[in-house]
Amino acid sequence: MFNIEEELKKLPNQPGVYIMHDENDTIIYVGKAVSLTKRVHQYFQASHNEGIKKAQMVKQIRRFEYIVTDSELEALVLENNLIKEHRPKYNTMLRDDKTYPYIQVTLGETYPRVLFARHMKKDKSRYFGPYTSGFAVREVIDLVNKLFKLRTCSRKLPEEQGKDRPCLNHHIKQCDAPCQGYISPEAYREKINEAVKFLNGDYKSVLDDLKAKMEEASAALEFERAMEYRDLIKSVEMLKEKQKITYSDGEDKDVIGVEIDRDDAVAQVFFIRNGKLIGREHFYIKVRVDESTEQILENFIKQYYSGTPFIPRYIHIQAELKEREVIEDWLTMKRGQKATIVSPKRGQNEKLVELAKKNAEMVLSKDRDRLKREEGRTIGAMKEIGALLNLPDINRVEAYDISHISGFLSVGSMVVYEKGKPCKSDYRKFRLKTVGGPDDYASMYEVLTRRFMHGIKEREEIGNSAEEMQYGSFTRFPDIIMMDGGKGQVNVAVKVMEELKLDIPICGMVKDDYHRTRGLYYNNIEIPIEKDSEGFKLITRIQDEAHRFAIEYHRSLRSKNQVKSVLDDIKGIGPTRRKALMKAFGSIEAIAAAEVKELAEVDGMNTNAAEAVYGFFREKDSEEV
Repeated sequence: MFNIEEELKKLPNQPGVYIMHDENDTIIYVGKAVSLTKRVHQYFQASHNEGIKKAQMVKQIRRFEYIVTDSELEALVLENNLIKEHRPKYNTMLRDDKTYPYIQVTLGETYPRVLFARHMKKDKSRYFGPYTSGFAVREVIDLVNKLFKLRTCSRKLPEEQGKDRPCLNHHIKQCDAPCQGYISPEAYREKINEAVKFLNGDYKSVLDDLKAKMEEASAALEFERAMEYRDLIKSVEMLKEKQKITYSDGEDKDVIGVEIDRDDAVAQVFFIRNGKLIGREHFYIKVRVDESTEQILENFIKQYYSGTPFIPRYIHIQAELKEREVIEDWLTMKRGQKATIVSPKRGQNEKLVELAKKNAEMVLSKDRDRLKREEGRTIGAMKEIGALLNLPDINRVEAYDISHISGFLSVGSMVVYEKGKPCKSDYRKFRLKTVGGPDDYASMYEVLTRRFMHGIKEREEIGNSAEEMQYGSFTRFPDIIMMDGGKGQVNVAVKVMEELKLDIPICGMVKDDYHRTRGLYYNNIEIPIEKDSEGFKLITRIQDEAHRFAIEYHRSLRSKNQVKSVLDDIKGIGPTRRKALMKAFGSIEAIAAAEVKELAEVDGMNTNAAEAVYGFFREKDSEEV
């Protein structure tokens, strides 16, 4: 048994990381400290105010552990790694885990290439970026390859020189074919050097060269070639236009602005490279309501720069950081050169930070409205349904459906909605084993019995642990079962629940004569529901999704051999007649729609056989639910 009071006495007066666990031994918080004994003791002192969220966390702590480090810097690195690994509930967390593209020039190769890269490695390559748009990066790479006629193949050169014929790019004059030795490594390296200058923003020399070549081609009446140069000039000028916002210092820097709204925040980052604003990106952050801007910035910087390989010379932010020096040391260590965090108070940099903050505020405002609408469609709709049924705590819904063609290949579907949204990882499909023929009630009885028997068995195997029940769609039982139908379907589900001694509410999604949802059937009463309400729309979505999932599974099973099996089930239809029918009509659907006279006209068929086929497909509609 972990005794918190006793363990607090054992804490060392050294830097390190502390890890808080709850009653399920789940990690709920990771923190770092200059002195473990002083910092961890503070959580359990009644006089110390850690804020509302931290107070809630402390109530859940059942044990803690710690790792001693040699310095505060080491503690910061370890804290970052542990937060990223375990994503604790009470830590400030980045909601995004994005990687940004780079342009890689493989200078370590004899004949270098210009490539798209997601990560910056410690190799002999030169990297440009990161950029915010993968599409834009590919456009630039394509332009550079065309401008300088660089190779795009992955051949190992010069080892594989001359082994294969030159590719299409050489024939259309977009590559100088180093694969054949048509250009020396020295001449090719000059082209690469020009490409690197271009990627650094030196567009003038390229534009001057292209314009001269266009005029030369035009003077020689080579208008097609002149048009190619004209198009390249346009592409370069468009790229130049995109990067027209420049700053005189020519530095690499990130500008970060943060806007907070209760337990949500957005960080907006402007990427400035070589004095040019090349892009921006925003990040959603889950925060505690009592966290300050400084704390959020600290946590954002630590998490963001622990996951990106590029660290700029300067990081401009809107507030001074308490741990600025140790974070700068960590960034410098990662960068290999000095990295500085600045909170500018005047001038252009201060205006940039304010602009980033305003952009974050706009994103958060738009997102707040979107989330409010989304909440109405999902959680709000679930609350409406719960209010109608007097079931206030509905979260997880399971809906079922059956699909077949006249009893052939009967299948069942199970779809799951949580908080009003589809949880597709928990969808399940069933191939009917015990039911022969078109019996929807018996089919639904089998599907429900199999689903919940499976769940009961899994629960017994894992010991009914609430934590372990989070895994697998069968161990997690729904708050309500929604049947696609009225009294009959509901009674089938009620029977299964009684037999398995389960207490799960069941309602039916009732449709009118036009197959449109009209209300809910619950506790032997049909409850009408407003057709313009979000609850009604959610019920319709659930019903349609269960139907779609069942039909798609059924269609996936109807391979050529399985279609033949449908015809084999008809009395008097053997392999010869089956083949003749498929040849005459082309599909099972066409056979099902044919009249007796049309069927009888097929080679080998007679009136009795035609009537047997006609009757088989008229027993029910071609697809039933």
